[in-house]
Amino acid sequence: MQAGHIFSIGQIIDREEDMVTRRQSLKRLVGVAAATIIAPMINRGWFQLFAENTTKYSARAVDLVQRSTVVDMLNPFTLLGVLAPLKGDKRPTWFTNPETFTAADFQRFKDSRIDVMHVGVGTVGPNAYDQVTSFISYWNGFIAHHTDKLMRVDDAQSIDAAKGAGKIGIILGLQNSEHFRTPDDVDHFYQLGQRISLLTYNSRNLIGNGSTERHDDGISDFGLSIIQRMNKMKMAVDVAHCGDRTTLEAFDISKAPVLITHANCRALNRDQPRCKTDEAIRKMAEKGGVMGITGVRNFVSAREPTTIENVLDHYDHVAKLVGVEHVGVGSDIDLDGYDALPEDYKKWLRGLYKSSYAFRDKMDTDGVNHYKRMFDITDGLIRRGYSDADIELILGGNFRRVLGQIWNTKV
Repeated sequence: MQAGHIFSIGQIIDREEDMVTRRQSLKRLVGVAAATIIAPMINRGWFQLFAENTTKYSARAVDLVQRSTVVDMLNPFTLLGVLAPLKGDKRPTWFTNPETFTAADFQRFKDSRIDVMHVGVGTVGPNAYDQVTSFISYWNGFIAHHTDKLMRVDDAQSIDAAKGAGKIGIILGLQNSEHFRTPDDVDHFYQLGQRISLLTYNSRNLIGNGSTERHDDGISDFGLSIIQRMNKMKMAVDVAHCGDRTTLEAFDISKAPVLITHANCRALNRDQPRCKTDEAIRKMAEKGGVMGITGVRNFVSAREPTTIENVLDHYDHVAKLVGVEHVGVGSDIDLDGYDALPEDYKKWLRGLYKSSYAFRDKMDTDGVNHYKRMFDITDGLIRRGYSDADIELILGGNFRRVLGQIWNTKV
């Protein structure tokens, strides 16, 4: 959704085959990183990973999450910090006061087991160039202040390096491309660290049309030149918020794989414009791309209850339609989600969007609305019968592969 991320601004284990012994499990947990997991409790092959919560995860899920390189292709890192400038909130944030990001804050990120986050925001309006410049500057400064904790991801090798160093990898991206006034601006922002750009947000820009526009005329001549320059610079093209025709034409124009970083399936939520059609998902896969599944409640389902099982239905739909090699995670929330925001922020945020977004009282989906959700998703995929190899692909292997193709291959 990244709704308000605007700078003008989501089996019991098969004990015969999958149970690991107490000693093996503890060795794995201790070996990953000191204090990453708190108070492990083993109970018939299930772990209680966090002392303040009674949720238990299977040993198989814990092992899979720990050994995978987990990539969340839309996670703003801090919703409050991103939204505050637009709302006029002058309280200090991690960006304006980097020293307020403490070791305890970092530990929560480590406990989430999300190794790499794409932190893209949406920009709207004529000042997009200046706003994006500020956004990237904030991030570059924040990362520079915390080089012991954070690493900017500029290439696929940096994904592996971040995990290996015990740091959180940060992919700088934008959920709109209005800051590209000319193709040369693609080069400029690439040099500043931007590696992904969503062609349009929800509305129309000079490139194409967003998902909530009344009409979609597809990619413009200017948009064609921007995609061509993005391909040349090895900047990933994203169509998560684009309208249907703009989405399809981007696949035709781009010479590199095109990403859907964070969306859901229209086949499972037919009146939601932010969901992607089966035609778009097929073309994404044909192009070699990957689609990240969000946990935003109104994108996941139009009916209640809306739970993790509904989210898993979207993973299943993409996997069955085009193959498990083309689906990943794009949460579209920070560690804690939209519902954890102050009430005035939530009310204000909903007001930024057209009624077609169909917000309800809750914005997050039950079961994936907290910082340990990668364990819940993994146990859910185990329940759905996915193999370990396939789960590792979904948790990050697929996006790691396609980003390597986009960023490292000459077009």
